[in-house]
Amino acid sequence: MARRVGTIARGIRAPLVKAGDDVISVVMDSIGKACKEEGFSLRDKDVIGITESFVARTQGNYATIYDIAHDLSAKMSGQEIAVLFPILSRNRFYLILKGIALTGKTVHLFLNYPNDEVGNPLMDRNVMYERGINPYNDLLSEHDYRSIEGLSIRHPFTSVDYVELYKGVFPEGRVHIYFSNDPRIALKYCKEILVANIHERAWTKKILRQAGASNVLGLDDLLTKPINGSGYNPEYGLLGSNMASGEKLKLFPHDCEQICAEIQRRIREEYGVDVEVLVYGDGAFKDPKTGIWELADPVVSPGFTKGLIGTPNELKLKYLIDSELDRGKSNAVEDAVLGRILQKKRGISTDKEESLGTTPRMYTDLIGSLCDLVSGSGDKGTPIVLVQGYFDDYTKEW
Repeated sequence: MARRVGTIARGIRAPLVKAGDDVISVVMDSIGKACKEEGFSLRDKDVIGITESFVARTQGNYATIYDIAHDLSAKMSGQEIAVLFPILSRNRFYLILKGIALTGKTVHLFLNYPNDEVGNPLMDRNVMYERGINPYNDLLSEHDYRSIEGLSIRHPFTSVDYVELYKGVFPEGRVHIYFSNDPRIALKYCKEILVANIHERAWTKKILRQAGASNVLGLDDLLTKPINGSGYNPEYGLLGSNMASGEKLKLFPHDCEQICAEIQRRIREEYGVDVEVLVYGDGAFKDPKTGIWELADPVVSPGFTKGLIGTPNELKLKYLIDSELDRGKSNAVEDAVLGRILQKKRGISTDKEESLGTTPRMYTDLIGSLCDLVSGSGDKGTPIVLVQGYFDDYTKEW
């Protein structure tokens, strides 16, 4: 008979870990105990997800604001720099800005408007349009921002005034804040630029270099190597970092693919099944009320096993059912639908309409987002997620 249960995602409790703990052994032990206590078994094509913070903590992958200042001072020699388009976040950017301030440089800080890159709002867009402000062309000063009645707003979730918060990091006169969406405007103030946005960083760097910037770095170019024994990330640098204390950040973990491959190997050896494994961070989803994206990490998954490469190849089940009903074949709908799915699995081409609406997102983005929703970022204590049945379809039997 067909399997009665489709995809299951279980949050797996794990002990609190610290730097130096063996993350692979902890994951293996936690999954083994959960299987025994809850009465389920691992199966082929199960997916094990481990949250990035769990991995980074065992790696001791931390850096301080002083490490940031040291690295930035070594890589940018000027007394003035421009910092472009950071997101509005106490958790993600506030400490990085503290590190930048420690260099003693004068900073020209440019903020996107009316929202930052991931949707955090800085100003009321209705007031902006009523006043004829064009976000594609207009440069606003901090005075403009404050003087236009009703334009500036506090964050809808935290009620933080991020302009005031960021300004307060610097001594008087050492930061100048502007609002713009054109990176080239920064070159009117200085030629050394630190690009602080996340998903558009490559485009921003390209535009600045073409426009004549003398030195362009991104947050992904800082802390790519240890600074005085600090943590690091060779690919993402400071991107994906989180506040750990008043002066310390936890960085995105490194060597994730090796960790995933080793867990996969040990599961195969101990349980005789082939699973996939990924390390996940922020999910890629958007709050429908505020329009704020969750994805403040550079990627959903910084490391995964090879079986998670690619996108789903699925048929739209409701389209197939409605099509068969339109043909007057209500008595044979199930056989027809099963037949089409089996044809697809054998490599027989399908009509475009039959897959219409099945968004072609990467497996790692889809499954990583599911894991992030299951584990959450609060006090659930489930940094490991076991996903079963994700790769099944309607034809799957026991």
